[in-house]
Amino acid sequence: MNFTQIWQIVFYAFCLVTLIQLFYYLFFFIRLAVYKPKPRRTSQTHPVSVIICARDEAANLAKNLPGALVQQYRTTHEVIVVDDNSYDDSKYLLEEYQKIYKQLHFVQLKQEAKLIPGKKFPLSVGIKTAKYEIVLLTDADCVPASEFWIDKMQQVYDDDTEIVLGYGAFHKKKGLLNKLIRWETFHTAMQYFSYALAGKPYMGVGRNLSYKKTIFYRHKGFSAHNNIPSGDDDLFINMAATKTNTKINIDKDAFTLSDAPKTWKSWIRQKNRHYSTGKYYKPLHKFLLGLYTLSHFLFYPLLAVSLIFFNWQMVLIVFGTRFLVQAIILYPCMKKLDEQKMYPWFLIIDIWMFFYYLIFAAAVFKKPKKVWK
Repeated sequence: MNFTQIWQIVFYAFCLVTLIQLFYYLFFFIRLAVYKPKPRRTSQTHPVSVIICARDEAANLAKNLPGALVQQYRTTHEVIVVDDNSYDDSKYLLEEYQKIYKQLHFVQLKQEAKLIPGKKFPLSVGIKTAKYEIVLLTDADCVPASEFWIDKMQQVYDDDTEIVLGYGAFHKKKGLLNKLIRWETFHTAMQYFSYALAGKPYMGVGRNLSYKKTIFYRHKGFSAHNNIPSGDDDLFINMAATKTNTKINIDKDAFTLSDAPKTWKSWIRQKNRHYSTGKYYKPLHKFLLGLYTLSHFLFYPLLAVSLIFFNWQMVLIVFGTRFLVQAIILYPCMKKLDEQKMYPWFLIIDIWMFFYYLIFAAAVFKKPKKVWK
């Protein structure tokens, strides 16, 4: 085999990878780009239990909890904070808040759960404590984007809906790291929202997630993966979500917001913890996510080699096709998730994703740490 044939094979591989990428954009991601919630003929409100688990989160609770407590929601609701063995002043802070906000309840755990590492035990306690069928989950470091968060999230429910996937965004701050974190968050959300719209829901994020207690008990809570520290959100949704029982909510009033990690080290540690659960997804989801990641990872190296050693005009035609489709679909997706200010940067950050995959590839094979805070 001569060099000409080798570069032809490389070019053909580049074309194949591009076709795979186009498939994901034109079959999955376009669904979010064109998505419009169906208008509701009737309006119904449901009692809601908001659940927040916290461990040594006094500072975050002081900053963010009022956002959940001042919600404009005319129907019965409660806010439950599960204080998981905190050593800080969380207890005293919650006692003071409880004097002002009667809808606030807190459960104080004083003993570690044996053989159940991570957040799953305190979250299970919170769900069992909840008075109402619909539970709405968020984290202590998150604040609702509006006073209508509860109202907007529960509006999606109907008789067939058991799970509602929300968007947990990060505050927009200056700096490269903040842009990269927000892009990765958007990119992940674009995937799980699009898959859900395609009838293949595979995950949600605990920063903004709602489901009914009946589906939690039907699947025996987190018992199928209690030994895994992470996954209280994505692994449960991966197990329980179906094409008929899951809906998305991308109303901007229904978002939650949190501060992005301020250092590369803290972000890498956070993402390593999250990605360590992917190996436990259903086989179809692992295949679809793995194929997309592999094609995305290979796209730019194959592009560079093909440009240098093959017919650059043909290479640019293939690249331009993918770029055009990407540009057309990404903007409405970004606008729906209020991330359109990053749109001018999308090509640069898309190239950066090659290095992102290199950095976090090892997380897939790492054993998760047994602490959640």
